[in-house]
Amino acid sequence: MEDVFDIAWLKILVLIHALVKGLDFLFAPLNTLGPAVAIWVIVVLTVASTKFLSRIYKTKRYLELQEEFQYFYNLRNEALTCKDSEKGKALAKNIDQARLNQVYYDYFFEGLLTSIPTKYLPILIMLAYVNEAFKSKNLLENFGRDYILKFVNFNGNVVKIGSVLWFVLSMLMVYLAWFVIGHLVFKYKKKK
Repeated sequence: MEDVFDIAWLKILVLIHALVKGLDFLFAPLNTLGPAVAIWVIVVLTVASTKFLSRIYKTKRYLELQEEFQYFYNLRNEALTCKDSEKGKALAKNIDQARLNQVYYDYFFEGLLTSIPTKYLPILIMLAYVNEAFKSKNLLENFGRDYILKFVNFNGNVVKIGSVLWFVLSMLMVYLAWFVIGHLVFKYKKKK
């Protein structure tokens, strides 16, 4: 049995090395822009791909739970608009206890499971790639420095930002920019 696992592990390693070589080939032209811009572009492509994957990949169960949750949520809101507020609150509480809470937790959990291959796994794979491709040794060889960015803090100490921290900061900036741009586009479309 150990031989089977050893063979499987070696095949996985070969696949990982081929994936890394392919990513190196794809992102090699970005090295001329510098490591900070290269990582930022990698982050933009990663975020765009996760948004695309999240939009196209939804399980049948997730869609059913979404529909069921919406139905019970609307039913609860309708119960709250009842003329007799005490009766409405009691009905809403019964709906919550009877079905809405269970449907919500199932819907949430299914959404979390769906987001693992569509969001978290691609981000973690690209983070691992950036960590390996832009480690200090490679930065020193390719760019003549062992950091992505550096600045001087208030105490006069030099702070160097490495590839992983820059990846995380870039991820935050890109998601924030994506949110702001999406909000502005929504407002513009709503205005028309």
